[in-house]
Amino acid sequence: MYEPTQLRTFLAVAQTLSFTQAARRLGVRQSTVSQHVRRLEEATGRPLFSRDTHSVELTEDGEAMLGFARAILQAHERAAAWFGGTRLRGRLRFGASEDFVTTRLPEILESFRREHPEVDLELTVELSGTLQARLAAGRLDLILAKRRGEEGEDSEGRLVWQDSLIWIGAPGLRVEPDRPVPLILFPPPGITRARALEALQAQGRAWRIACTSSSLSANVAAARAGLGVMAHTRGLVPEGLVPVPARAGLPELGEVGFVLLRGRRGGATQEAADALAEAILAGGDRLHRPR
Repeated sequence: MYEPTQLRTFLAVAQTLSFTQAARRLGVRQSTVSQHVRRLEEATGRPLFSRDTHSVELTEDGEAMLGFARAILQAHERAAAWFGGTRLRGRLRFGASEDFVTTRLPEILESFRREHPEVDLELTVELSGTLQARLAAGRLDLILAKRRGEEGEDSEGRLVWQDSLIWIGAPGLRVEPDRPVPLILFPPPGITRARALEALQAQGRAWRIACTSSSLSANVAAARAGLGVMAHTRGLVPEGLVPVPARAGLPELGEVGFVLLRGRRGGATQEAADALAEAILAGGDRLHRPR
């Protein structure tokens, strides 16, 4: 009743809330995306999106379709693998930004392992810049990492999710406008670190480093202790931290994208990387929901 191609298009639009970004992710024209969504809405007899010239939002029926679409596509892929006689094998070295450790990414990986038991999945959790360097050096096969730059820049990779960066800190933390901003930072080559420092320098705002750690847990602990503020993705704000009020006068940090980037190994490794990439894209809306 529901075409897999239309369901994949629906998920891409639901995750990006943009027909343009969905078309870019899928490698098709925007008119094709619109056609797939229209046909799926005709099949369901319900509108799945409310949209105008400025925004795209899921309707209540669209929210319900998210779960159905993922389940249908997973069943379709399992059936195709079974009857096609293709079982994924080999070693897959996957790297993920630490931002996703506290999201539902582990559930996606668990499902992938269950469906492909003969794939030896090796997980590396690191800063996005480090992951990209290891991918370029051939030490990883697939990564899920931040993409520096606004839309249109650094367009390599498949966009999973895009969000804004904001300043966060402990509730009640006061950032005095006439004193250096206390910063909690990842070490280089942290992308949020670079963005925070560039924004403050452009504003001419003084700053000091209150804490530096490559561990997200350590940085969050420092922020909860009230040591300073940190730049973080709006949709992934850790428990116990809140956005810094606008009265603090901190500069805007812009957008950040999370993308899937593949390595250059072929054969079974590439097939396994493609399968995991599709699983992450299908469950992308769960990546910015806490466990």
